[in-house]
Amino acid sequence: MARIVIIGAGLTGLSAAYHLEQQGFFDYQLFEKDETVGGLCRSVHQDKFTFDYTGHLLHASDPYFRSLIEKVVGMEHLHSINRQSFIYSHETYSRYPFQINLYGLPPSIIAECITGFVSRPISRKAPATFHQWVLKNFGKGIAKNFFFPFQNKIFAYDIRKVTTSWMGRFVPSTSLEQMIQGSIADKPVTTGYNAHFVYPKIGGIQFWIEKLAQQLKNPIQKGFAVESVNLKSKTIHFTNGHTTQFDSLISTMPLDHLLTGLEDNHKGSVLRRAAPKLLCNSVVNFNLGINRKNLSDKHWIYFPEKKYPFYRIGFPHNFAPTAVPEGCSSLYGEFSYLKKPKAPMKKILDQAIGATQELLSFSKEEIITQKIIQIPHAYVIYDEWREKNLPRILQTLEDNNIYSVGRYGGWKYSSMQEAVLDGKAVAEKIIST
Repeated sequence: MARIVIIGAGLTGLSAAYHLEQQGFFDYQLFEKDETVGGLCRSVHQDKFTFDYTGHLLHASDPYFRSLIEKVVGMEHLHSINRQSFIYSHETYSRYPFQINLYGLPPSIIAECITGFVSRPISRKAPATFHQWVLKNFGKGIAKNFFFPFQNKIFAYDIRKVTTSWMGRFVPSTSLEQMIQGSIADKPVTTGYNAHFVYPKIGGIQFWIEKLAQQLKNPIQKGFAVESVNLKSKTIHFTNGHTTQFDSLISTMPLDHLLTGLEDNHKGSVLRRAAPKLLCNSVVNFNLGINRKNLSDKHWIYFPEKKYPFYRIGFPHNFAPTAVPEGCSSLYGEFSYLKKPKAPMKKILDQAIGATQELLSFSKEEIITQKIIQIPHAYVIYDEWREKNLPRILQTLEDNNIYSVGRYGGWKYSSMQEAVLDGKAVAEKIIST
């Protein structure tokens, strides 16, 4: 038995363990269900190509997080990159973010976006949904031509039922002056949290995860998947037959899975009933290794239009040349669904890869390798039920010395930076109590 048990050696769990040790605390155990650390922040290597579990880029706006990266990884092992991201719609590329960069779009679309912004409804009432928020802040033109179709596609959920609390720093604002300037000239804009990022020179995003894991003195127990958690006895049962007790539990596993596994307690029964109401979508991440140099000079592209099955395509060879063999390129694409796909998975994948080939003008014969990655928990849905009930759920768990944290433990939309800071915060909180 350890005083603190950590479930999950993803970024939040590794951060919690690291920061416990930084405080001189070693009476903990870290369990991971897989044989590889990192959770969704990991990379796979296939036929000399490196693919991440979809796009993972290091955005270090927090001074502490940046100092941690410098200490653990070393900036000499990272590429420092200025974003080159675009939106493809109306048969043309416009720079991201859409609401600031209208240059290149048809004149009628530019006019529709600007006039919609000028005539947008003015109200003192705070928007209750993302749909209302977009109309209030950007107007009908920008809503119609980007936000509504894109967010419906990425969430696979009705955005009229999505609240506004997820946005934070993820949706840049705009002004009439910015829109006009961005419609008459093509120039990079440094607006947005991801305008600049760093990325490992070798090994994909897994490189920095492994560097963090190597800092730990305590071993990581791999191959331990949680079966159940008994609130009364403070006992964790794993599917491999192992059991352990805890004083405090830091759980980074998906919150719905944690709740489903609670047992032998009235509160556990109440919490179990909440699990199916926590919504998130799933993402299919298709990766291709292409036998062609410089397939694209872009980092990633957003696709709001329905005719494209995917909502984003990115190019890892532009993050790090070592992600591909000499003379080759690579790409990743993503499409999402809620609960189950609307069509057979093979059909959607064939359509997505076919559309990618047509758009980027490469042949099937140029595809050297293909890697499909299923991500069951992807984007958390911020619906009204979550807003009303999540704080109570997390507090009830904490009252039982269970701290459910991180992107899926805390059931939220967050970055790698926030995952690390969440792990740091929960480690310091438990030690101080």
